[in-house]
Formats: sequence, structure tokens, C-alpha cells
Amino acid sequence: MTVNRSPGESSTRVFSGFAVRSRIIRGNLYQAARIAYVGAAFLGSATESARAQAPADMPAAETCLTVNLNLSLGARLPRTAARLKSSEPLKIVAIGSSTTVGLWVLHSAATYPEVMRRELLRLRSNAEIRVINSGRIGDTIPDNVARFKRDVFPHRPDLVVWQLGTNDVAWGGHPDDQLKNKIVQGVRALKASGADVILMDLQYAPMVLRSANYSRMEAIISEVAQQEQVGLFSRFALMRKSIGAGVPPSALVAWDGLHNTADGYDCIGRALARTVSESIQ
Repeated sequence: MTVNRSPGESSTRVFSGFAVRSRIIRGNLYQAARIAYVGAAFLGSATESARAQAPADMPAAETCLTVNLNLSLGARLPRTAARLKSSEPLKIVAIGSSTTVGLWVLHSAATYPEVMRRELLRLRSNAEIRVINSGRIGDTIPDNVARFKRDVFPHRPDLVVWQLGTNDVAWGGHPDDQLKNKIVQGVRALKASGADVILMDLQYAPMVLRSANYSRMEAIISEVAQQEQVGLFSRFALMRKSIGAGVPPSALVAWDGLHNTADGYDCIGRALARTVSESIQ
């Protein structure tokens, strides 16, 4: 990275090995974007350099975890802590869009919410943990908030992981104060239900980075987490750091240039579980 370059320009250089062509069908039956790579995908000079730096004998998910030690949510999870310390059942709801659903993986066991559950059980062997996946393909922030009454509150969760923001910029949206207020409204509704809250931000992927507005969306999510004193799990920073450390982009980002691969979901789920466990030490 060189100085005097905008965040968007610096980030996009990592993915200079491919070009993206999108055809988007939105709605509840939303289809993911079709991506065609020019030349050999992810085989540009930057990616070859990254591969040379990555440990040859370490799977991508393990490298991702190794370079993302000591992550912090930046907030306490009192209800989650109380459940785990008392061995009472812990109920988690993950709400979001297609990366919560786990688009492109074949089994629910490979989705980040289920990976998170297994890792929490490994770390807290005496715990009883249930995870409800309330992701829906194509959702935006207003869509998420509109579904809380049906898809979150009836489960009476102790912890809500809200994955948000990607569809609000990847398809040409312009995050503004009105959208920020909608996130604040959603967070306050979740807190009022008694649940701990973690906000999960955008994926570090070409379809996100090509938006002129992803930086503003990132800032809004961070500002709300700080203002409302809820957890922030920066998937964006986790993926960026991993790729910067030599993990090939194609190991974490799927063929469509947007969603995660199985290794990407695996690293995200386990890293999230570890930050939850460490936050209640």
C-alpha cells in the first residue's frame, strides 16, 4: 500500500487480478451476481505474490485465524456471560442476509453461525448452546429490522449477531443518516428485548470494494456500535488482514466476488466464537 491513496483505491489493489461483471436479480428470490473473470481468476501478479508469502502447509482458514488473534468486540456481553458461567442454556440468533444463510456452501454445518456454535462448545465444553439462523437472501438493513418481530424476538435470544450493510452498498445504495438511524432503531429494539448484540460488518470482497460508499457504511456500523455500546465484529478487517498476510483472495471470497468460501465462513465463525468466549473471561 502506498500513501496518499484513498481507502477504496488501496483496498481494490489487492483484487487487481480480476474484473467483475454483474447481473443482479433482487427480491425475496434474489439470485446472486454472475461474475466472469478476465484471464485466470485470482492469478494476477499480486495474488501470486500473496501465495508465495502464505505458509504452504497451513489451510487458508487456519492462516486466517492465526493472523487474527486477540480480536476484541469492544463491549461486554453480560447476558451471554451469565448464561455461560452458570451453565444455563445460551440461545443465539444470527440475523442477516445471504452470508448468514451461507450462500454457496452445501450444508448448514458450514455456515458461520453453525461453525460459531461448534467452536463455542469446544471452548466451553459444559455449555448448552442453540443457534437459530435467521438469515434471508437479499435482505437490506430495513428488511432485517422489519423481520425482528417475526424472526428474532419470538426466540427470546440471549445474544443476537446482526450481519448487516453489504446489500445496502453492493447494489448501488448510498448510506446516509436515515440508514444510520434505522440501525440505531434496530439495535435499541434488540437491547430492549434483553439480548446482547454484536454487529458484523461487510465482507472484504470485490463487489463491496467497487462501491464508492463502502467506507461510509463501515464507518456508520462502527459509530453505532460505539454509541450504543454493543459488540462489533469486523469481518472486513479480518478478511483484509488475512489477505494482506498472504491468504489468496480466492480462498476466502467465492467465485461471485462477493460471498465467502467454506474457508471464509469457517474462519469467520471460529473467530467470532473466540471473541465471544474471550469477552466473558
